[in-house]
Amino acid sequence: MFFCKPKRSPVDFLVVGLGNPGKKYEGTRHNAGFVALELLAQKLGIKVNRVKFKSFCGDGMIGDCRVLLMQPQTFMNASGEAVKEAMGFYKLKPEQVLVILDDISLPVGALRIRRKGSDGGQKGMQSIITLSGSDEFPRIKIGIGEKPHPDYDLSAWVLSRFTKQEAPLLLEVAQTAVMAACMIVQGDIDQAMNRYSK
Repeated sequence: MFFCKPKRSPVDFLVVGLGNPGKKYEGTRHNAGFVALELLAQKLGIKVNRVKFKSFCGDGMIGDCRVLLMQPQTFMNASGEAVKEAMGFYKLKPEQVLVILDDISLPVGALRIRRKGSDGGQKGMQSIITLSGSDEFPRIKIGIGEKPHPDYDLSAWVLSRFTKQEAPLLLEVAQTAVMAACMIVQGDIDQAMNRYSK
């Protein structure tokens, strides 16, 4: 696992929340990564409003690590364009990029942390892996629930909104993702996995 160097570099770590831009998509299941990143930004006192790398960005510190928080504005399926551009600019390895994303295989309120792995059918993660040529990205997966039945259209499901009963569960798990992200950036991914993965 990557640890921040004593020598200050422009950015030690990218934290990327995946979602779709625009008011039309606010509150949809596919935007769980955006929600978590916004909460992380609030906790750190970072404004994610600078336009760079096809994203809204903001930088600050998590412990001794200088982080760049990113919300790609490319739409979900092209998230890799933004991530690859930022990685190239700062010369970062995949293990220095934490991705926060939604996962339909987990129930709402569940969270899973992975050190690396396949895209699991998530189009944003698929784009990142394809364009970077690596699957070595640590990630926090936020449960958004399975389709109501097998014939339900997947796109319609991930672009649907959380119910009134589900919304508090999403907020709670997004806050958990914030705590996990802070630990992972500081090199404690094993501890984060043991404490927060459900």
